Amino acid sequence: MKIVIIGGVAGGASAAARLRRLDENTQIIVLEKSGFVSYANCGLPYYIGGVIEDKSALSVQTPKSLWDRFKIDVRIHAEVVSIDKENKKVTVKNLVNGDEYIENYDKLIIATGARPVIPELPNVNNPKIMTLRTVEDTYKIKDFMLQNKPRKAVVIGGGFIGLETAENLIESGIDTTLIQRSSHVMTPLDYDMACQIHTYLRTKGMHLLLNTNVKGFIEKENGLEIELENKETINADFVVLAIGVLPESELAQSAGLKTGVKGAIVVNEKMETSDHDIYAVGDVAQVHHLVTKEETVIALAGPANKQGRIAANNICGIKSSYKDTLGASVIKLFDMTSASTGLNETAAKAAGLRFDKVVLFSSNHAAYYPDSTNMTIKVLFLPETGEIIGAQIVGFDGVDKRIDVLSALIRMGAKAVDLEDIELAYAPPYSSAKDPVNMAGFVIENIRKNLVKQFHWHDLNNLPDNAVCLDIRSEQEFKNGHLPRAINIPLNTLRERLSELDKSKTLYVNCYSGLRSYIACRILSQNGFDCYNFSGGYHFYETITSAKSVFENVYPCGIKKTQLS
Repeated sequence: MKIVIIGGVAGGASAAARLRRLDENTQIIVLEKSGFVSYANCGLPYYIGGVIEDKSALSVQTPKSLWDRFKIDVRIHAEVVSIDKENKKVTVKNLVNGDEYIENYDKLIIATGARPVIPELPNVNNPKIMTLRTVEDTYKIKDFMLQNKPRKAVVIGGGFIGLETAENLIESGIDTTLIQRSSHVMTPLDYDMACQIHTYLRTKGMHLLLNTNVKGFIEKENGLEIELENKETINADFVVLAIGVLPESELAQSAGLKTGVKGAIVVNEKMETSDHDIYAVGDVAQVHHLVTKEETVIALAGPANKQGRIAANNICGIKSSYKDTLGASVIKLFDMTSASTGLNETAAKAAGLRFDKVVLFSSNHAAYYPDSTNMTIKVLFLPETGEIIGAQIVGFDGVDKRIDVLSALIRMGAKAVDLEDIELAYAPPYSSAKDPVNMAGFVIENIRKNLVKQFHWHDLNNLPDNAVCLDIRSEQEFKNGHLPRAINIPLNTLRERLSELDKSKTLYVNCYSGLRSYIACRILSQNGFDCYNFSGGYHFYETITSAKSVFENVYPCGIKKTQLS
């Protein structure tokens, strides 16, 4: 059997290696149009910043190493220009000399990945405007930096690549501005969770322009001018475009294969396309979302590698299925970590789900053990069943551990009671006796069992006329900042001061993190008061409202300053 693979990075390389491990006699050809195979896309920004110093470290394998170990015929600078599925052959162009030739196949795997989105803007093709998707792109940016010693850079796009690139440019000593078209960076996160990142990035020297559209570019003697809608022009020595990617599926479309969301190739659970002798894996393939049950596209290395393995299994007669996706992801931003899995609020609303959420502020390990740091955890769930449908975490140490646990639980169909019950390893340097994952389960179940009601930061403008905001923190905490129109009765004196409160009015209770105010709500509700606990506490509220917009008289949460005065 002869198997041809178009694309030799994550999915393609994974499929090739698995095919050889399963069948010593199959002829395997990998056709890669770039000059590198099996390279670490996710590591490219870190070469720009000097974290990865050795060029060769970016390539997990080379054409020679793949031949020496697996006897896989890897051809770089080999672009497939057409697929003839009726006659089972592809036309290949040698990008070095321009020659074309025909390659037949018994089975074909398309692993062409995704291409950067290039907006149609004036002068967008200027050589000082670059993208970051391949090793060649990385070398181009790095060489520009070494040769021109730039002082200012602009990164357009606040996703994974954009943020990692901006971070590494700042670490290289370059004054960097990041422009994001929407209201917040990291779209897998909700707006309120991203506000923490905004504040932190600005403390690290990043100029962050949100809700900002780029109109075009003008070449000047001293660099580039970036024209912005309704904002002043900014200058830079070079620009990195990182506004997103789209499936590189033109070959499949021209061959008549069925495509779907964003042009991605439609596949079944075996990774077969509409032609059963052609498979598609990685960023070019459409996937099924585990929670929404809808078709989507998720460009991540983990799913791509798994899909390559699954395609190889099925080609070799081993039944194997791709079990949907959650889009679990994590990113390092200087010392901060942001992670998510499953649905955020935007996606849950779009899917028509009736959901609720909890926000916790928890230590990464026992608070009494040195160097503990806090993380903000947001978990989405279905109120009727307690099923967990999504989670987001922003913090420092221990974020990756918790998101992995939550992601695994969501895949298993876990409910809040499962978060309560799950047994996780504990020692003071690593966790708490009640891990933050357990705590999320406790909070959700308290709500579902009507032990406490909650309200959120975005509810502040819509509280009823008889509302009383009760802050149960210490007097000094209250003096340092509090909710508008709040009154202060510290928790430890609450029982003795109940007579100061009017039972005909609804109490909206807050503390720093939501824990003390929960205790207060239990005291109040058992004494005949109607009360709500402030989700996430004053800390969460303060994080959102302190990340003030530079250009608008609003907070990033969308509340006008005058509304909260």
